[in-house]
Amino acid sequence: MIETYPTSAALSEAAAHAVEAQLVAALRTRGRAGLVGTGGRSPGPVYDRLRDAALDWSRVIVTLSDERCVEPDDPAANIRLLRERLLAGPARRAHLLPLWPAPDPAALAAIQPFDAVMLGMGEDGHVASLIPGDPGLDDAMSTADLLRNVPAGLGKPPVARITLTLSALLNARAVFLLVAGEAKREVVRRAQAGEDLPVARLLSQTRTPVRIFWTPDGG
Repeated sequence: MIETYPTSAALSEAAAHAVEAQLVAALRTRGRAGLVGTGGRSPGPVYDRLRDAALDWSRVIVTLSDERCVEPDDPAANIRLLRERLLAGPARRAHLLPLWPAPDPAALAAIQPFDAVMLGMGEDGHVASLIPGDPGLDDAMSTADLLRNVPAGLGKPPVARITLTLSALLNARAVFLLVAGEAKREVVRRAQAGEDLPVARLLSQTRTPVRIFWTPDGG
């Protein structure tokens, strides 16, 4: 089921509240929480709301679904978005696990299952950097490994990337997919109808709950 919100602001508020609830529950029951953030346009306003959440951020570990292999202060770097929009205010006390240039698979494995995974989606149906056209995509969708390198020439911008695999993304207590605009709503429809897209594999599995937040506003 797709949860529909009239505006991007309403979507951001709802998504931030949902992610916060996951983190609060994790802190209450396990004493720590793991959050996987993502890049793109949709998550920024969610981060703006989430960073002021009244929880013990010092016990939250934050990482990314994927990263572009660029300098951390490059505008294309997902980690820059995290630092500017989420890891400010109260949330600056969270612990950050970068994916590049020196990922730490052992540290990532230690916080699995992730308590909340945030994802966007491209109009080609990609999630994280699981991108159609990647010669290694089948492996990234089936391997039990945590991470996969993605060669340059794919996506926008077409730089080399590193991504969590599908298995890693699904080793989570909840996944939140942020979708904006009619074009991407149509991609979700095609995925739900069985078209062979990376997002379809995310939506067709029954291992991990996935909530789809959609607004016609933007995209």
